[in-house]
Amino acid sequence: METKQQRDPVILGIESSCDDTAAAVVRGRILLSNIIANQEVHRVYGGVVPELASRAHQQNIIPVVDRAIRVAGVGIGDIDAIAFTNGPGLLGSLLVGTSFAKGFSIARDIPMIEVNHLHAHILVHFLQRTGEHKDSPAFPFLSLLVSGGHTQIVVVRDFLEMEIIGKTIDDAAGEAFDKCAKVMGLPYPGGPLIDRLAAEGNPERFRFNKPVIEGLDYSFSGLKTSFLYFLRDRLRDNPDFIEENRNDLAASLQKTIIDILLSKLKRAVRKTGIREIALAGGVSANSGLRETLRHLSVKSDWNLYIPEFSYTTDNAAMIAITGYYKYLRGEVAGDDVVPVARMHF
Repeated sequence: METKQQRDPVILGIESSCDDTAAAVVRGRILLSNIIANQEVHRVYGGVVPELASRAHQQNIIPVVDRAIRVAGVGIGDIDAIAFTNGPGLLGSLLVGTSFAKGFSIARDIPMIEVNHLHAHILVHFLQRTGEHKDSPAFPFLSLLVSGGHTQIVVVRDFLEMEIIGKTIDDAAGEAFDKCAKVMGLPYPGGPLIDRLAAEGNPERFRFNKPVIEGLDYSFSGLKTSFLYFLRDRLRDNPDFIEENRNDLAASLQKTIIDILLSKLKRAVRKTGIREIALAGGVSANSGLRETLRHLSVKSDWNLYIPEFSYTTDNAAMIAITGYYKYLRGEVAGDDVVPVARMHF
């Protein structure tokens, strides 16, 4: 009979940084389960309400973890360590996941591993499934990490050695999608709706201002302002302007954001000479970004890695795989670990 010392470690991952309660189990790099409970209540308010999110996490975390372990086909006694998101994120939400991890760690007498949520988005490319083989980026590679709260270009030299070389100086790309969608009267979250509308629109119909920022940093606040003023002026002459041009507005906005993202990525490739490129984060689900990046990678002779849709939004599989690599290096958390809403990369 195989002992724990003879097999790959089994890691339980917990994700609770925002409004999704998630649990996953990996054995080594092999994903055994990935369970997510969404919180629909926030749609009514047009954004995530932190207090409601933390209360929902308290309700969801035990059933979600139980389901993840059952689907994985392992026993509680088989779990070698529990990994959890320690930040960045909403403090109340993070506290639920951290507290559960502490209790599970004490009850099972196993180590707990704190995970940076952003590191985890990047390392999701190293997950595998039983019976399948998926190519993973070779080190060093560049990660374009694009989400609702972060937009970064990261040089990844090893599993746990990463350096930000470009970041947003104000708003993130995902935030620009959502806030511009709100101006158009679309419900939250607006980013996926912009993507769907854009598929039926003309991306060349309207032009919006692009920021002029030196180096590899991003800025999206000016684009939001430009979009707002553009609509204000058009609505003054035609109250039905948004309704009559919704698809073209979405397509033109999406193209502008993608152009901004990829112009800096191309500059980062020229500066570093790295041609291994990995997309990550919630906005990596955007079909326009994925398709444009595919065309660019072929034209530029890049090796491109795009995550599965199930790995783009917040999930525990990415926490578990990051926990696996930290477990191999003996990087475990102490009992005094506390969640951090804002943390250094």
